[in-house]
Amino acid sequence: MNLSFMLRERAAAGKPIRIGQIGAGKFGTMFLAQARTTVGMHVAAVADLNIPRAQSQLKMASWPEEQYGASSIDDALKTGKTFLTDDAESIIRHPAIDVIVEATGDPKTGIQLCLSAIENGKHIVMVNVEADAVAGPLLAKKAREAGVVYSLAWGDQPALVCEHVDWARTCGFKVVAAGKGTRYLPHYHKLTPNTLWDELRKYLKIDDPKSINLKMFNSFLDGTKSGIEMTAICNATGLESQTDGLSFPPASRFEHADICKPRSEGGVLEKAGVTEVTSMVYRDGTDVPHNLAMGTYVVFEAAEDNEYSRRCFKEYNLLPDKTGRYAALYRPVHMIGLELGVSIASAVLRKEPTGAPFCFNSDVIATAKRNLKAGEILDGEGGYCVWGKQTPAQMSLKEGYLPLGLAHNVKLKRDIAEGERLRWDDVEIDPNDTAVKIRREMEAVFGNSNQSQ
Repeated sequence: MNLSFMLRERAAAGKPIRIGQIGAGKFGTMFLAQARTTVGMHVAAVADLNIPRAQSQLKMASWPEEQYGASSIDDALKTGKTFLTDDAESIIRHPAIDVIVEATGDPKTGIQLCLSAIENGKHIVMVNVEADAVAGPLLAKKAREAGVVYSLAWGDQPALVCEHVDWARTCGFKVVAAGKGTRYLPHYHKLTPNTLWDELRKYLKIDDPKSINLKMFNSFLDGTKSGIEMTAICNATGLESQTDGLSFPPASRFEHADICKPRSEGGVLEKAGVTEVTSMVYRDGTDVPHNLAMGTYVVFEAAEDNEYSRRCFKEYNLLPDKTGRYAALYRPVHMIGLELGVSIASAVLRKEPTGAPFCFNSDVIATAKRNLKAGEILDGEGGYCVWGKQTPAQMSLKEGYLPLGLAHNVKLKRDIAEGERLRWDDVEIDPNDTAVKIRREMEAVFGNSNQSQ
């Protein structure tokens, strides 16, 4: 609990954390809004393929125009300003940069930039959870071997849930389930960018569909993002995916201990020690009161012979289930990029990630949204063809399932039925693609009995 003190020391010594950020989308912009006023941090450079858009984003984030007017990274270091560029690699290579924030959201790009950061001795905060779901365990291993930190992004739900799990275990509790809340109905798995708007306008106050990235928003609603985030949590905590993935049970924030427990104990889970995402709406579309919408949770239990601790669950309002055996702790919101500074400070000052994968327990598999025909080109996350289904890693390896993050711009070799999980053999894959090679290497290193490294 001393990160802010350590940051003030760095500022006083004239040695702020020097940050290179890649990607100025929603998450990145939210971080930039806070970074400008965070003592001890200096965003020396921001890379984006569209520099005018990056300038617009910074202006929206309340940055004075002169603040991002540096003519080079060296000029930024001298003046305390920020340099904008479309050359991400130049930021990674610069010797004065301490940490890279990878916020592109593209899995293949993220893997390549992460490898480059590790090679150049930079800590990396992986906002790009899409890349983490494809090859995070191997990337984190390579970072550790190089003496740098690979970290999930605080403010995003996976890192927050990892903290919940760590808290529970450090207190001596057994973790039964962990996850987040979201909006879910079964037909959402079929949503496309074309059909999404009719759903969004029911509950979001957005007037113009052109003002948002419909493909990105679709990945949140069609179940993909939930599968990706729960996979990141499993691989960073040792929790497991349920055999059939997420079931999205409706639950208020006060019901999690009753609902997110094993079926054998009256809940909905296949077993203890898994991830689950709860829905903020009932199956008829009506709102669940006091739902967990944007929040996170952990369900835990004390030892079977520890009746005293179980009694304390009730005495201290720890939201126990009806039996008193299980209890829940929740965080009602996550603040996305506004909180990212915690990961940056922790990585640089403590050399400690705010969550990092160490095993391969869970995977996210490309699953057909509709009947697909041979010759179609898949369009990846949030698109028209597939959604991402959480799947146990060992099942994924045994069946040869295709990771969602590699299901973009690849051609189908055969017809696929709606709801079917795709396999590597179903598509034309370039074996020399960097992301493909890294994924295959990760499978070889981590694929035996979920071996942690």
